[in-house]
Amino acid sequence: MDLVIIILALGLLMLIAYRGFSVILFAPLCALLAVILTEPSYALPFFSNIFMEKMVGFIKNYFPVFLLGAVFGKLVEMSGIAESIAKTIINLVGRKRAILAIVLMCAILTYSGVSLFVVAFAVYPFAANLFREANIPKRLIPGTIALGALSFTMDAMPGTPQIQNVIPTSFFKTDIYAAPILGITGSLFVLCLGLLYLERRRKKAQSAGEGYFGFNGAGEETAVAAETVNMSAAPSTNSASIGRQVLAFVPLILVGVANKFFTISIPKWYPEGFDFSKLGLEAFGKVDLATVTGIWSVELALVLGIITALAYDWKRVTSGFQQGINASIGGALLAAMNTGSEYGFGGVIASLPGFATVRDSISHTFTNPLINGAVTTNVLAGITGSASGGMGIALSAMGDKYIQAITQYNIPPEVMHRVVAMASGGMDSLPHNGAVITLLAVTGLTHKQAYGDIFAVTIFKTLACFFVILVYSLTGLV
Repeated sequence: MDLVIIILALGLLMLIAYRGFSVILFAPLCALLAVILTEPSYALPFFSNIFMEKMVGFIKNYFPVFLLGAVFGKLVEMSGIAESIAKTIINLVGRKRAILAIVLMCAILTYSGVSLFVVAFAVYPFAANLFREANIPKRLIPGTIALGALSFTMDAMPGTPQIQNVIPTSFFKTDIYAAPILGITGSLFVLCLGLLYLERRRKKAQSAGEGYFGFNGAGEETAVAAETVNMSAAPSTNSASIGRQVLAFVPLILVGVANKFFTISIPKWYPEGFDFSKLGLEAFGKVDLATVTGIWSVELALVLGIITALAYDWKRVTSGFQQGINASIGGALLAAMNTGSEYGFGGVIASLPGFATVRDSISHTFTNPLINGAVTTNVLAGITGSASGGMGIALSAMGDKYIQAITQYNIPPEVMHRVVAMASGGMDSLPHNGAVITLLAVTGLTHKQAYGDIFAVTIFKTLACFFVILVYSLTGLV
């Protein structure tokens, strides 16, 4: 019965998320339903001391990352940096390679710290323009954007400042560059399979006579962001224009370089951590640098990125600054509260008797902690429809167990970091995933029209996680 209660709570949360209701309200309600069905008198104590403690703890640690990432992404869009990068990529790879161009653009933006949700809005106008000119079916745009934005640069590439790669740092005391060889190997696995798949889909549609608007060759744009961008087919030879295109990459590169610099420098600035008792503030305890270095590094790097994005085209940014910043802050609040609420839900579920049955069942089935972590995180990310939410539940419930297991099996924590991060971005992109729903809304397409290609990317990403485990097991490379 205890196991049925947990399955009921998880299934209900998944159904509610699929229906489009906010998990900010319904995650605690589903958690409390599970508590009430277990023991009604536990409801209020569990809400106050488990759900709220877990949720608030998550927001305390990660909200600045959500906020700064959203603001940076919005400024990249408003300043014209995204437009300039698009033109540069098109000049390099050619307009005929529309799929490759859009994947690269999404990858560059997400790897530099731009929010996944922002990328969908920023990239779609360019994708629509290129796909129309190349007469590639519009239904392939969501899969193309998903490959570039929702896969390898989200959690596999070492150094990516996306939240899915930041969360494990505080659990395993690693940094966002953990297991670089495995991360790059997994990234290449996803990128190559994804491009081969999308090119095969393009050629099949071309052979069947299907164009941008389908088989009839005519139609109208109905997407939320249906406007396209006027881009010259020929590369610009104007030195000033070329200079602007080069400068557009500066904020993105700076975030990556600064991230690495702060990762190395912060422990040197605070070699013994920081003890508030030395200031007479004993109540605030001591800061453990190992758990916050990765988070602080990302935050400081994003601040520098924001400053340089503002400097890129100050006049253009200031024309709609208030509206843009307010929108990005609202998006950050929503994303952080969604994930924090799911994290609190995971804390409650992990405290129920039935979870011990689930945990022990997985542990007995998959004794290898890497496979255990991959399966658990993948399943929970799929159920919640959230990579960070599923990872939060998994690490909240089993983080200590994983640390004990990798110590026992002599597995570097960096490997566990990379595996769990990649697993979170596997089955998370099921139909009820918020990013998937947003992406389809932006492109004006339905699940029936375009979700199949997104799901193919989901399969590649899931396989990549286990491929990385295999590579580590055979070679010991980190």
